Amino acid sequence: MKILVINAGSSSLKYQLFDMENEFVTAKGLCERIGIGGSALTHKPMGGQPVKYMEDLPDHVAAIKLVFKALTAADGGVIKDMSEINAVGHRVLHGGDKFSDSIIIDEAVKAAIREYIPLGPLHNPANLMGIEACEKIMPGVPQVAVFDTAFHQTMPAKAYMYAIPYEYYEKYKIRRYGFHGTSHRFVAARTLELLGRTEGTRIITCHLGNGSSIAAIKDGKCIDTTMGLTPLEGLPMGTRSGSIDPAIVGIISENEKMSAIEVINVLNKQSGVLAISGVSSDFRDIEDAMAEGNDRAKLALDMFEYEIVKYIGSYIAALGGLDALVFTAGVGENGPETREGIVNQLYGFGLKIDASKNKFKGKEADITGEGSSAKIFVVPTNEELMIARDTKNLIEAR
Repeated sequence: MKILVINAGSSSLKYQLFDMENEFVTAKGLCERIGIGGSALTHKPMGGQPVKYMEDLPDHVAAIKLVFKALTAADGGVIKDMSEINAVGHRVLHGGDKFSDSIIIDEAVKAAIREYIPLGPLHNPANLMGIEACEKIMPGVPQVAVFDTAFHQTMPAKAYMYAIPYEYYEKYKIRRYGFHGTSHRFVAARTLELLGRTEGTRIITCHLGNGSSIAAIKDGKCIDTTMGLTPLEGLPMGTRSGSIDPAIVGIISENEKMSAIEVINVLNKQSGVLAISGVSSDFRDIEDAMAEGNDRAKLALDMFEYEIVKYIGSYIAALGGLDALVFTAGVGENGPETREGIVNQLYGFGLKIDASKNKFKGKEADITGEGSSAKIFVVPTNEELMIARDTKNLIEAR
């Protein structure tokens, strides 16, 4: 079975084609600047040279057509024609409280994705455009929606509710939803395999990158997570502030003569480690600046680690203990200094890292130190594979 996985953004479209017989990625690529001008597709067949297409892409339908052109081309193509693609799996940001699992897409599912556009105004419309583009070009080919919020729907009400007038929850569905769910689910599943059991397990997964979130997982199910109604809540990130005193919005709005929406835009796009460091939103650049003696860069990284440590500590309390702490995503997989800095601040919980085993980037490893109270793992995430697996399972179960 061949599964095409699509992650559609407002002006971009990422894709990977999986051969599910061995879960091998045969090709992947990225369409950029859709609907903007100067658009292009970079197509990478596995084992071959990248191929770049410079073509006008006025919309996502044009982008999908170009993807199929690349997949079937004499130069860099990996299939003979579109009929070889058995199904399409789509990453969808927000499924609200309606979806706790992935689902085959029909009109009701599309209606629900539209319903939650107010909660995911940047992503849900783009995700829907990707779905409808595939429907137009590939009529009859089954499609599956894999929601970023789904894994977190097992949270109890005490974890997902906000202490605001209850009517706002009833009217507007304002509650914690959580994000990065596909990543947390993939990493948690692999961690359970490493532990050799599911029942009685207490895991904390740390998805750390330009966007960052942490999840507390008990018996394989999420009981709490750091991101909230939107991905703005929780940890400070590349350009996001993370959790702050809500009164700050009013103070900035009044003094800077900005609307609340404009202030939130600042908190989303001009804050986080970028704002504190004054250097970059890229953690590699900030680490380089810190090494050169930049005090603000050091402060940005110190704040990032400190907030992570606080959340981990609170989640250990919520879980009633800890069996495994797991690092994943860009910084989690490739930041040995950050991993060590975090674990060393958790000494009060008996967590210990093996510094010699921690000197690597980008692979799975057990970095538990001798005498540690819990296992410490690095598990590379693979959201696209998780989407492909869900799609395969749902199509086969029809």
